Amino acid sequence: MPARVSEALILRTFPLKESDLIVSFLTRDQGKLRGVARRARRPKSPFGSGLERLSHVKLYYFQRETRELVNLDSCELIHSQFSLAPDYTAGVALDVMSEVSEQLLPPAEPSERFFRLLVAVLDFLRTREAEGVWQGMNYFLLWAVRLSGILPELKVAVESMEIAEEMLYTPVARLQQRTWTRETAADLRRLMVRTIEEHIERRLVTMPLLETAP
Repeated sequence: MPARVSEALILRTFPLKESDLIVSFLTRDQGKLRGVARRARRPKSPFGSGLERLSHVKLYYFQRETRELVNLDSCELIHSQFSLAPDYTAGVALDVMSEVSEQLLPPAEPSERFFRLLVAVLDFLRTREAEGVWQGMNYFLLWAVRLSGILPELKVAVESMEIAEEMLYTPVARLQQRTWTRETAADLRRLMVRTIEEHIERRLVTMPLLETAP
């Protein structure tokens, strides 16, 4: 069994027997994997607090090509999310991030951009006040669906763009006189999503992390 060391983020854990855990984790180099952490629930566990939700760790494990689950040996904590624990809103955000990542990411398919997205947003949440939590969540959710191939390219018709620009300066009463079609409404909705993206990107300086390989 080849020994591996990977930088990883813990997504979820599931109890196994009396003292073991099944751990779902996202590695920088191999994508999402699952493994068995023996004795992880005992007081003197070799994992310590490193298997908490969305902990950023250096993970040591053994992997066999013929087995779906790897064997986790130990981990070293790089960053924890303990500072966010007292904040209920931040706790909900962490739950959403871990669940969305668990559901969207395919197994054993490298996705370094998704990994960097999680690291960047977690860093943002640790360094911002409570009111910045949903700003970070909006950014994460938009990029999560885009990196997963769910969010298509946003294209807006010229007429709809003119209406959107007019909305910045025109009273609502005048806009009600315009002819609105189903296509116009859809274009405006897509434009608003893109505007939100750009608004958040200007405040979360993570684009270099997502676009530039280390």
